[in-house]
Amino acid sequence: MKENGNLSILVRGILRENPVFILILGTCPTLATTTNVIGALAMGLAAAAVLICSNFVISLLRKVIPDMVRIPCYIVIIAGFVTVVQMLMHAFLPKLYDLLGVYLALITVNCIILGRAEMFAGKNTVGKSVLDGAGMGLGFTLALLAMSTIREVFGNGTFAGIEIPFLIDHKIEILVKAPGGMLVYGALIALVYKLTHGKGPRKTEFGCSGCPSAELCHMGGSCGKQEEPKEQEGGLGNV
Repeated sequence: MKENGNLSILVRGILRENPVFILILGTCPTLATTTNVIGALAMGLAAAAVLICSNFVISLLRKVIPDMVRIPCYIVIIAGFVTVVQMLMHAFLPKLYDLLGVYLALITVNCIILGRAEMFAGKNTVGKSVLDGAGMGLGFTLALLAMSTIREVFGNGTFAGIEIPFLIDHKIEILVKAPGGMLVYGALIALVYKLTHGKGPRKTEFGCSGCPSAELCHMGGSCGKQEEPKEQEGGLGNV
């Protein structure tokens, strides 16, 4: 039973709780880096590496990190691993580093990574957290590959930069642009919803309460609300 439980943690991020197509997280890098397969694969693997490592450390320190500052601590841990990935890629894979550009650094604030840190790694054991990171990372990578394959093959007439004889002369260029990216994204969301029979987790509330960073917004008061200005004694308000 334990093995089945661990296996379910690993595989649920691939389809039933896919972070891109079911949870609708990480939309920015998904749309920006899926114009070609190489960039999508690099982004997926980089994010997966950061997700696994950050889940490991956050779970390891979950009883040490004070509850009131856990979100800033999570961000610092995630940023540390993103910096390591950046430095390694810059040193050994400079072309990929240039290809990903600013989106590599933005892994730090990727909702998938911060969300899993808050919702899973901060509440579960190290082993389960690593499996969760691996599953979600694999699901993210597969989602990027699926989108990038469709967009590059039919939009550029190539696959991983290699020309496809027939399609190179009949490419649909809009697919590698923003509107085409949204079209492919929506179609794949519908397909995954059909495959899972709509049994994936659903958001029942679309507000700040669903955001893992909500507490940071509430530190200075209610999110989205401003406190009424107080009347000053002897000021114009008394005239």
